[in-house]
Amino acid sequence: MMTKTLNKINIATIGIPLLLIGILIWLASLKIFDQNLGLLAKGVTIDLLFTIPIIYLLLIRKKNIPKITIVPVFVLGMIIASNVLPKEHQTLLQWVKTWIFPIVELGVVTFILYKVKQTFALYRDRVQSIPDFFSALKNACEEIFPGKVGTLLAMEIAVFYYGFLYWSKRVISKNEFTYHKNSGTISLLIALIPIIGIETYVLHVLLEKWSTMVAWIVSGISVYSGIQIFGFLKSLMKRPISIDNNQLHLRYGILSETSINLHHIESVEISSKDLEWNTTTRKLSPLGELESHNVIITLKEEQVLYGLYGMKKTFTTLAFFVDHKEQFKSCLEEQLRKDILFDL
Repeated sequence: MMTKTLNKINIATIGIPLLLIGILIWLASLKIFDQNLGLLAKGVTIDLLFTIPIIYLLLIRKKNIPKITIVPVFVLGMIIASNVLPKEHQTLLQWVKTWIFPIVELGVVTFILYKVKQTFALYRDRVQSIPDFFSALKNACEEIFPGKVGTLLAMEIAVFYYGFLYWSKRVISKNEFTYHKNSGTISLLIALIPIIGIETYVLHVLLEKWSTMVAWIVSGISVYSGIQIFGFLKSLMKRPISIDNNQLHLRYGILSETSINLHHIESVEISSKDLEWNTTTRKLSPLGELESHNVIITLKEEQVLYGLYGMKKTFTTLAFFVDHKEQFKSCLEEQLRKDILFDL
């Protein structure tokens, strides 16, 4: 998930803490310390939970790595100590779990809430120049959080925002075009939600006979999937395709999107013909054959299509559905003519 961040961590940054952890595990296994195991256990606990995280913090202090990553190092030390030390010598470890770890958890939650507040503060600053909520949210999150973490957080926030907070009717401007009214996608996604609910109940009953914990975990995942689908389908109604500032913004809710400079458009065709889907010809909708298309755009050069959670695909031909295809083509061609005249 944090690919960009991990690429910045050199061998020393992860190697030194791992080496120290390995040495401590090795020391804990030596028979020579059996007579002083209580003292050794305290030393190992202190080193795993405090010394190594502090060393890790010193190693990353001048690197572009979030300082909050010290928390996973602390948790890893706690897990290792729980497994390598005898139960009767985990007194200090239990004290840390009871009094220190809850404070760490509270600190992490507070940090996340603070970052979310920062994200929305940035969104309010940008809303005049970027009227689309999801675009503004992604830009804000990516400035605050490293790598793909910002994209993932933006997606999760957007699911709840479009699903449960954004209920007002989206007014469509003359340069905006809907794609959900005549495609049947909304009906398909709505039908999926009760199906997931029924399957979740049946699966929960079956799994509960084997493991109650597993049953509730699977049910939780299923319920969250239903919430995501609801957020996805609501976003289809709130994020229309738009043409402005010499840019064509093609959106499919928060599921996929791309922005194309009008200079890069070679042709616009109203067509529902079958295409051979490959690395250069793609659909805007991630639903594939379940979603029909009635417009095909061909570009002069390769462009990037952004999908769920920051996934990227390149294309030169893109097929998608527009409710009012003739109006869309006329508006786009008019913008293209204006663009050409302006260049002349």
